Order: sequence, then C-alpha cells, then structure tokens
Amino acid sequence: EMRRRFAMMAMLARAATGFVVAASQRRGLAARPVATTEEQVFHEVSVDLGDRSYPIYIGTGLIESSAWCDHVRGKRVVVVTNDVVAPLGYLEKCETALRAAGKEVLSLVLPDGEEHKSMEQLNVILDFALRHRLDRKSCFVALGGGVIGDLVGFAAAVYQRGVDFVQVPTTLMAMVDSSVGGKTAVNHPLGKNMIGAFYQPQCVVADVSALETLPEREYNSGIAEVVKYGLIMDADFFEWQEKHMDDLVARHPASVAFAVERSCRDKADVVARDERESGVRATLNLGHTFGHAIETASGYGTYLHGEAVSIGTAMAADLSLRLGWIDDGLRDRAVKLLRRARLPVDCPDSLSPDDFKSIMALDKKVADGQLRLILLKGPLGHCLFTADFDPALLDTTLHHFTARPAGH
Repeated sequence: EMRRRFAMMAMLARAATGFVVAASQRRGLAARPVATTEEQVFHEVSVDLGDRSYPIYIGTGLIESSAWCDHVRGKRVVVVTNDVVAPLGYLEKCETALRAAGKEVLSLVLPDGEEHKSMEQLNVILDFALRHRLDRKSCFVALGGGVIGDLVGFAAAVYQRGVDFVQVPTTLMAMVDSSVGGKTAVNHPLGKNMIGAFYQPQCVVADVSALETLPEREYNSGIAEVVKYGLIMDADFFEWQEKHMDDLVARHPASVAFAVERSCRDKADVVARDERESGVRATLNLGHTFGHAIETASGYGTYLHGEAVSIGTAMAADLSLRLGWIDDGLRDRAVKLLRRARLPVDCPDSLSPDDFKSIMALDKKVADGQLRLILLKGPLGHCLFTADFDPALLDTTLHHFTARPAGH
C-alpha cells in the first residue's frame, strides 16, 4: 500500500511535466539500469523488530511525497536540520509534505559538523521542544546526515521519556548506516558516541535525490560503510562493488540506489537478530575502534567519520593478515577498493601507538578490561568479534601505520 501511495504521489507531482514514474525492486546482484532520466526508483526494506518494526523507503523524490507522513502519528512535528541542508530546499520540501498531511510543523536549524554532536546541541533541541510545549504525541523529524540523526534520535528518546521520530537522511553515510538500527548518541570529549540510547524510528526515508547536492568528500565518506558490508557478511556485494565502484563514485543513479538498498538489507538483517549489539551487531563496527580513535585524537570534524573508518578498516585488515586469519590477497583487495572510492587508508602523522591505545581502552566494546575488535577471518564475507588476538601483533599494526608518512 505504501509503495502504491509513493508511486501515485510521485506521478501526481510530475504529471504537469510529463514524467513517468516506475517502481522497481532489486533482482539479483546486477544494478538495474535506469531506462530514462524520468524513471523513479523505489525500494522498501523492513527492519523486523516485532511491534517496533519499521520500513526503510529508498528512492527518488521521496521527501516531497506526503506518503511517508502516515508514520507521523501526532499532530505536531518539529523538523530538525542543519544550516547546510536547510538552504538546499529539503527543509521546505519536508515542511510542505507534512503540512499537506495536516500536520502543524515547527523547524529548528542547528550548526553543521561532528563537533556539534554534543550535549550543548542536544539541550538546544530539548529547550526548543519545551518552549513550544510539545507533548508526548509530538514527533521529531531528523533531516540531515548522521550527526543530525543521532542528535535528534537521542533527543526523541529522552524527551518526556520518549516521543516518535522519523529519520530523513540526506547523506550516503546516514542512508546506508546511521539512520538504520536505532543507535542514537552524542559525543563526549573523551570518546565518540559515549552518551546515547537504542531508540528506533517510526520509519526511514532515504531519498537518494538528496545525494546530488552532497559534496564529493562527504559522499565518498559514506562509501566506506558500503565496503564494510561486503567485507564482513556479503561477498557477492563486495564483488559487485569491485565491478561497479567507478559508477558508484560517479553517482550513477541505479548503482547508488542498489548500493543503498543492499546495505540497508544487510544492516536490517543484523539489527533484527541483535538489536542492542550484544553479539553479531558488533561486527558492523569493522574498522570503527581504530577509526573512532583517529576522530577523537584528531579533533571531531578533522576527519569525516567514513574517512576515519576507511583507515580503521585498512588497519583491521592488516592485523587480520598478521594473525594469519586472511591472506594478503583479501587485504589488498580491501585497500584497493577503498582507494578507488577516493578514501584515505593511512594514519595521520600526529598519532602514536600510545594515542590509539589510550583512546581504544575507552571503547564501548571493551569488556572486563579487555579490548575486543572486529577482524576479518576466513574467506571474503566472514569476520568475528573477539578479544582473542595477540596484543603484540596489534602493537605491530599500530607501529606500522603510525611509522609511515601519510600517503605511502
């Protein structure tokens, strides 16, 4: 029914200009070519969590369609975005769709950047909601990238002990990763995402049209998470990326839509099995322990999240090779694919092994004082979450990456 409504809304919106809209579903691994520039892509993925299940809508022209507003159950809505997204027209489209659905809409624009994923900005959202007397039936809409999604989701989780929220991601990183699965948080000066909650949205609206205005560096940053899914669980998807990475970097519509949909399916499958990261969900953090250390030590915002994860993925692959768990062919394929995505794979000069160790000791995956890492083991598409590795080899990896000049 929702698929039909999205299609109907899109056709009505484009009727005056003669656009033809067609819904599509994934078939196999080949990215389906878009027959004409007028065709609209649409996919739907479900995150199955019992009575808290929700859909992910993936396609073009979705923000302006009021079909997704069915998931906004209350009358009053606050759309929270940032000062980069708001002027691009997405805020106006979102407001228009909500008002067309009969909602009373408020808007709040926050500063952009990882450095603003903070308690201070969380309080800005909460202050705004309280000043406007929003009640428990109100809904928060997160319109932006991962920072906005995490901030707004956490605000929704704690405001009056929980109100509805909807994710409308506008970056590739948010579409393929942070908007799905209910992780919400703010950063602390001593560690990334240390203050937060698991809190699921009512739905996710991934309008890939929004990626057209995303700066190249931010777009490429999101590809790091796409590569991750192939490495840890989906060998066929990794091999698809090896064939189609140039198209993905060039933002070929069919390739982008397929990559977002496949990534969301992979993540939704993991979240359905382990919502609160007690086991298998932790594997989605390949490269993140190293990456978070890079972000923290360098200062939030110096490296984009995906850039730091890319370096961390290269480090995890290196350690996996040193442990004898993968062969050098797989390590080389991983690094080559990240490079083709125009992502960094070398550590900044300023970091030392001790920097990594001190920050990694505070990682959320530490248990009983033991550092646990996600590492590759076996053939492509396999990994494990473990503390059972030789710490001397971790030291070797850290020295190897911090001893080399960047770019080598």
